[in-house]
Amino acid sequence: MIAADPFLLMWLTLALAGIVIIAYAHPRLPLELTSVGLVAALLILFHVAPLRDSEGTVALDAVSLLKGFGNPAIITVVALLIVGQGMVRAGALEMISQTIYRAARGRPAPAIALSLVVALTISAALNNTPVVVMFIPVLASLADRLGHTASSVMMPLSYCTILGGMMTLIGSSTNLLVAGTAVELGMAPLGFFDFAIPGAVLAALGFLYVLFVAPRLMPKRETGDDEPATSSGKQFIAQFTVEPQSQLIGIAAVGGMFPALREMTVLMVQRGAVHSRAPFEDIALEQGDVVIVAATRKALIDAVSPGSGLQIRPTEASEDDTVPADEAAGDAPPDSAPGADRVVAEAMVSPGSRLLGLPIEQSAFPAADGVRVVGVQRRSRMTRAHMHEVRLQAGDVLLVSGRSADVRGLRANRDVVLMQWSESELPSYHHARRASLIFLAVVAIAASGVLPIVAAAVAGAALMVFSGALNIRQAARAIDRQIILVGGGALALNAALSATGGGSYIAGGLVEALDGAGAAVMLSGFFLLVAVFTNVLSNNACAVLFTPIGVNIAVGLGIDPTVFIIAVILAANCSFASPIGYVTNLLVMTPGRYRFSDFVRAGSPLILLLWIGFSLFAPWYYGLW
Repeated sequence: MIAADPFLLMWLTLALAGIVIIAYAHPRLPLELTSVGLVAALLILFHVAPLRDSEGTVALDAVSLLKGFGNPAIITVVALLIVGQGMVRAGALEMISQTIYRAARGRPAPAIALSLVVALTISAALNNTPVVVMFIPVLASLADRLGHTASSVMMPLSYCTILGGMMTLIGSSTNLLVAGTAVELGMAPLGFFDFAIPGAVLAALGFLYVLFVAPRLMPKRETGDDEPATSSGKQFIAQFTVEPQSQLIGIAAVGGMFPALREMTVLMVQRGAVHSRAPFEDIALEQGDVVIVAATRKALIDAVSPGSGLQIRPTEASEDDTVPADEAAGDAPPDSAPGADRVVAEAMVSPGSRLLGLPIEQSAFPAADGVRVVGVQRRSRMTRAHMHEVRLQAGDVLLVSGRSADVRGLRANRDVVLMQWSESELPSYHHARRASLIFLAVVAIAASGVLPIVAAAVAGAALMVFSGALNIRQAARAIDRQIILVGGGALALNAALSATGGGSYIAGGLVEALDGAGAAVMLSGFFLLVAVFTNVLSNNACAVLFTPIGVNIAVGLGIDPTVFIIAVILAANCSFASPIGYVTNLLVMTPGRYRFSDFVRAGSPLILLLWIGFSLFAPWYYGLW
């Protein structure tokens, strides 16, 4: 160890902060790697050259640098991610989106606005990512009905979920990380609705912009390759029976197509002994009709899901098949398979298989291994026959559904080759009610203050597992390592900046640059600075890095630091002008076929609008004029 001048340590820490900012902005450097490197550099620096206080004791040790990884804010974020995953796994959000879709039949324009409002509202209390994932297919379908491209609605969807996250403490991980950092700096904990009013004002301004201005700035790009978005992907042949109470009953063909099955190509409709083939004219579907379709894997899964509302099921070959409809659809009832994971996967018929030449109904492996065939992909030609009449050939791909263990058991079956990469889980809709109750309880308890937010969130995550809505593996997959590493690394840097005086030095420079401008102007300039940087850095990293700077500026001005903490929260959420600023922007890039410049063009005016709105409203609301 060497004796180091505290002033030198401050400048080394500031230099390290500058390097980290550049690294965070570099597209080829993973945020996690940068964060781990930051922590390692700080540990080495302050071990080799320890910072000592006036009494000669070490002021910054490994415990101080690493305690950010156990920060209650980070633990809360992780727990809320698990709660959100429970909602997704149970299909609760999908049910909401399907309800909007059904309510908007024939009125796609109001439905798009309603979907954006619902997405914004839900995002105030739930992680934005699953909300965007669930609403992407809904808005894509509505845009298609309206004759618009998906690019006109995908970016507004991302923007609305970001705006919704501005209104409550658990609205986004950014809010929680800033609040946790403020507590580390000695500030009082923020309440659930402490910034709800200014957040709602900015969200309202942003929503008006998203609804009326942003669509005019969106590119008009087709999905690509002259194919509609709904028709991309491999096509499987499937066979459905129209069940009682199905929304398909009474639906007539329009232009040879059935409107409720837009994502499928209907090949044949059988009613008793009568077979009707495309093009369909003067045909309205009835209960008991057998419908043979060609569709993508996603369309088939969505159709047989109980949450779809279509009330259709895969038709078995024999009439005396006693398999329950919900089990045939790949969703076992809760009493028959408590806690069992239902999955879908693809299995290819191998050359030399004993199944070659046999109809699907006579193939032994589905019954033997507890899985069902949902669809078949015939590579050689498109068939219009019943599925039970299709004789299997080498290379045919079967879309199968069953319990996770049963489907994976196909790896030992030499008659088929299981494509393990194709396995995906089906929502457990019978858990939707309990998952929703747990989520609402977490929000209500956190909002009421009966328990600390971290306690409510951790309890909610545990209940999601205990109730069966998630298993341990699914809960572990919901944890975002980027949030943990970026948040913990940024908190370590904050500890170093605080101990060395680097945060106070930066704040003093900003105050000196705007000397005499007043608290309102200082707050406005600080908001704009954070809003610009959040589009270059990760929003979480930017939020945690600027929190101590804002606190020091407020202390220097002699005003309540809470105002600047809230400014950091709201400004750090203004990640509209860059796809790398927020994960939801990345999610909508592919379905919207956006380029980096599209975000700059549509997001920059929104940032300026929110900056002006905050600059006018916040000083009046907090009495800084």
